[in-house]
Amino acid sequence: MIAFGPVPSRRLGRSLGVNNIPPKFCTYACVYCQLGRTPNMQVKRERFHGSEEVVKSVKTKVTQADEKGERIDYVTFIPDGEPTLDIDLGREIDLIRELGIKIAVISNASLMWKEDVRDELSGADWVSVKVDAVREDTWHGINRPHGSLSLEKILQGIRDFSQSFGGELATETMLVQGLNDNVEELNGIAEFISEVSPAVSYISVPIRPPAETWVEAASEDSVNAAYQILSSKGVETECITGYEGTAFASTGNVEEDLLSITSVHPMREDAVREFLAKANAEWELVENLIKEDRMVAVDYEGRRFYVRRLGPGHG
Repeated sequence: MIAFGPVPSRRLGRSLGVNNIPPKFCTYACVYCQLGRTPNMQVKRERFHGSEEVVKSVKTKVTQADEKGERIDYVTFIPDGEPTLDIDLGREIDLIRELGIKIAVISNASLMWKEDVRDELSGADWVSVKVDAVREDTWHGINRPHGSLSLEKILQGIRDFSQSFGGELATETMLVQGLNDNVEELNGIAEFISEVSPAVSYISVPIRPPAETWVEAASEDSVNAAYQILSSKGVETECITGYEGTAFASTGNVEEDLLSITSVHPMREDAVREFLAKANAEWELVENLIKEDRMVAVDYEGRRFYVRRLGPGHG
């Protein structure tokens, strides 16, 4: 299923997700990625599902949500990979806009140096760009980019986009202990972010099982330091290190919805239980999905999460 949710978003309220990239095509192989490692690294844009299939899936979910009285604040492109790899993204944004719902895109910004990507993203209402590092060695250590990418070009692309974008621009920085959470790194990141003047800059830490088991969230001291440094430069800053809640919603087939959500948004056990209760479904459904190897249970920092099995080598 391409469209999923609506799900609770720490940034956008009630968000209907759009999974416009198959698992897992990406320009990065971030050490903290909640979807696991990246088996399909590329920078060339291509057609994946096609705009007609993507828009049809979104319209179906919107109709189902309306029938159940589920509010949708944003339609959000947040797929199993980097959304701007989809060469149909601009057309998909244009067609979905006809539904009268705000559109958001959460991107790692790695293709922002391309003029066509900036043009297509300009059709969205809200765009988030990743800024985890502004130094080469740190960038390679945390984001593990495709070999053809240039950090300097990416940062300039973000600058260019910030000057032309008429919507709301946000930045997001994921802090990983020992990689980008020291004062020197934070000062460099803050200096760049202050240049692009986003509406808001989000500081986050890994709260779901990461691609690499050694990854640890930055400490409260580091998060606070990042907040203070960014704020001192006049940047509107928010920490989104907390849990987003359990207000997930089923709009159709329960099993299909659960697999769709957990393919891009690992769910904590309490959220899964509440989701099933709202849909009048039993926990046995989860047990069966695990037996069928279509879903896996993983533990992270004392919590149990449920994640869709993406296939051999994808986890």
